[in-house]
Amino acid sequence: MDRPSSEPADPVPSPAERLIPPCGGGLVDLWVPAAERERVKFEAARLPSLQISDRALCDLTLLASGGFSPLDRFMGRADYERVLAEMRLASGAIFPLPITLQVPAGAELRLDSQVALRDAHNDLLGRLTVEEIYPSDPRREAAEVLGTTDPRHPLVAELQALPRHNLSGRLEVFRLPRPRNFGRLLLTPAETRERLSLSSRDRGRGRRHVVAFQTRNPLHRAHEVLTRRAIDAVDGTLLLHPVVGLTRPGDVDQLTRVRTYRAMVHHYPSGRVLLALLPLAMRLAGPREALWHALIRRNYGADHLIVGRDHASPGLDSRGEPFYPPYAAQELVARHRDELGVAVLPFSELVYLPGEQRYEEAAKVPPGQPTRTLSGSLVREDYLRRGRRLPAWFTRPEVAEILEEAYPPRHRQGFCLWLTGLSGAGKSTLAELLASLLEERGRRVTVLDGDVVRTHLSKGLGFSREDRDVNVRRIGFVAAEIARHGGAVVAAAISPYRAVRNEVRATPLEVCERRDAKGLYARARAGEIPGFTGVDDPYEAPADPEIALDTTGDTPEESAERLLRALVGMGLVRDEAAVGEFGGVGAVDEVEGIGEGGAVGEFGEIGEAGAVGAVGAAGEVEEVGEVDDRRLLREAV
Repeated sequence: MDRPSSEPADPVPSPAERLIPPCGGGLVDLWVPAAERERVKFEAARLPSLQISDRALCDLTLLASGGFSPLDRFMGRADYERVLAEMRLASGAIFPLPITLQVPAGAELRLDSQVALRDAHNDLLGRLTVEEIYPSDPRREAAEVLGTTDPRHPLVAELQALPRHNLSGRLEVFRLPRPRNFGRLLLTPAETRERLSLSSRDRGRGRRHVVAFQTRNPLHRAHEVLTRRAIDAVDGTLLLHPVVGLTRPGDVDQLTRVRTYRAMVHHYPSGRVLLALLPLAMRLAGPREALWHALIRRNYGADHLIVGRDHASPGLDSRGEPFYPPYAAQELVARHRDELGVAVLPFSELVYLPGEQRYEEAAKVPPGQPTRTLSGSLVREDYLRRGRRLPAWFTRPEVAEILEEAYPPRHRQGFCLWLTGLSGAGKSTLAELLASLLEERGRRVTVLDGDVVRTHLSKGLGFSREDRDVNVRRIGFVAAEIARHGGAVVAAAISPYRAVRNEVRATPLEVCERRDAKGLYARARAGEIPGFTGVDDPYEAPADPEIALDTTGDTPEESAERLLRALVGMGLVRDEAAVGEFGGVGAVDEVEGIGEGGAVGEFGEIGEAGAVGAVGAAGEVEEVGEVDDRRLLREAV
């Protein structure tokens, strides 16, 4: 706050002093001093370990660097209870969301002991001295923090699955993993403040105001206009501060988003923008989260925050209604402006006025005036998925190019076709025929045959249920990697258990035995091959497949053609032939279940073909497993 004019003027502040101070007056620093780091790490390596989640790792990163100042630990009970009820720490300092560390059931921890913290790769991060272990209340936490217990909210289900006790105590951090990409942009609060201070000094104008822009989407023209207006309104600098931790499910992947941010930075006036990444695990808590974002950005040096409509919203609830009123976030941040020291810069929806070739807030446009706008679904469905260039009025050409590279049209996206059935059902034959048809249409195809994979990737595995599941998961991992990079995969494996594949329709056992070129069924009947699928080990058939191929009556070529037409119908393969390759077998009209993110619904069969999953824009492999932008493939489904 400025002093009254009757008081003597202060000396000219240094550049760093021109920025708003962090919450609590200084940045929390939980890093072990460099001189002691090796000793502490040596001691921690001999302690009991607690492996923390990706969300907790994001929280630990911001705790260690002061991003959550004045909070200096995962919350103890007094902080937790008061944050739920009043959005304040026990000290009275404003803090709207709980930051907690859960203790797995059965963990052998006691007060005053120490525990080593490790990430998902089992790397040592630091140690915690146990000062509190207390019960949590997930339902109450959801009701008070999120304002809902609706399971459609992503965090509600996550809270219900967490252990029921929290851990708190002194933290000592000696290592945090650096991101694989754009690590130089992951600035700590101290580093960000230093950059902002230097920028202010270099311009010679001593600007004190910093406007933070919270985003988890690619930057388009409307965002550029909005942020330019914001920094002009306060004569400030823009802190372009996108979240690269955990965001809303279905968001554009962070690599693509950061590439668009880098492409946009040079369109701002020199010295007026700083791009820095924020390793935040969002809670999608609407108004409370917006206030949390304001607190965090103050620690990074910002005294203004752009808050738009539906800020940090998870979308619609189970009734199809928004979880939060559209401007509730703006209102809550504004009510705490004086205490928090961060002013909200509210902006409503911007629309393009083609007649004037400019953007304007929708509320300010006269009725009847022509406007243009594109929703996220239109961008995906009408432009990216169809290979159409996004219009110049909507986005910069370089941003359009980045999005086109990341989200190619359907016929250039990777997918996995999973064939499953009894031994001798003809999976390998069908895989090779289909691969040939796909190659003729310009697709690069990899065939993953179960027998071949066992010879190389899974050599040494037996035929127990556990070993078979391992084999399927390995095939799934390789398939997901190939599909993620735009390749087409045809996987042919028995995969008899529902735990590792979805719906299949098996060729009748007697037909498979008649086709037994390898003599495996005869050997199994004679007791030479124990645990043989279909003889003395079950084949769990699906109850409701979406496509059935009766290969007892159809030739392999006809079955391959039907699958090809299904893929053409989904847009995953170009329709380059007006009739079927093998006698005009028509398009398969039983196909259904294509998800919005590009995932293809499951397929089954009464013969060679089993469940089919495709890697689309969302990168999901239905039959093989799930792929996301952090871990590609956690496990086969």
